[in-house]
Amino acid sequence: MSDTSTPHDLAEQEESSDSADESTASPTPTETTDSVGTDTEDVVSGEEALASTDEADGDGAGAGDTAEGSSEPSAPADLEKEGEVAADFLENLLDICDLDGDIDVDIDGDRAAVAIVDSEDGRVPRRLVGENAKVLDALQELTRLAVQSATGHRSRLMLDVAGHRAGRRAELVEVAKDAIEAVRQSGEKTALEPMTAFERKVVHDEVLAAGLVSESEGVEPRRHVVVLPA
Repeated sequence: MSDTSTPHDLAEQEESSDSADESTASPTPTETTDSVGTDTEDVVSGEEALASTDEADGDGAGAGDTAEGSSEPSAPADLEKEGEVAADFLENLLDICDLDGDIDVDIDGDRAAVAIVDSEDGRVPRRLVGENAKVLDALQELTRLAVQSATGHRSRLMLDVAGHRAGRRAELVEVAKDAIEAVRQSGEKTALEPMTAFERKVVHDEVLAAGLVSESEGVEPRRHVVVLPA
């Protein structure tokens, strides 16, 4: 059979073919730029004290810091509510696990402070702290998420178990004071041992109160505080 296509038909076929080629062609890659986040505890200087990722939050920035929800409340009534929710969550957890311990709730500055302490029935299992407080940090994040689920607010509550954080805080204050004195005497910066976000925050606060400057350097698990001359 002879081809009866007209020039007009051939032109339409060519245009259709060109369109098909364009629709199946690979898209041109676009250049992307990685956003660089700021470690909120990297620098503490002058009147500004930046919170730890928990952090978070340094005291552990974690899941509670990235989940949806409004900014953390600061009113005492809101913090008391956080403490109540956290206490209920932890009491249920202890009951489920058949573990001893009482719950103490307080307000420490702009955050709720909750502690699992020894009870008349027995001691709090120290395994709830874990090596390098890893279990404690994980339990704190779970508690923050429970509070956020109930209140709709991102929680910055601090959890302690058997006085671990309180004891460590007292030790770190002395470490910070020694570093501050060394810097003032020598006029040179002093690097401290690797610490967790919570521990670094304690040191940063102490250095700031003394009128000096501190910053965090390195990456986990070797991240540490460096105290600088004023």
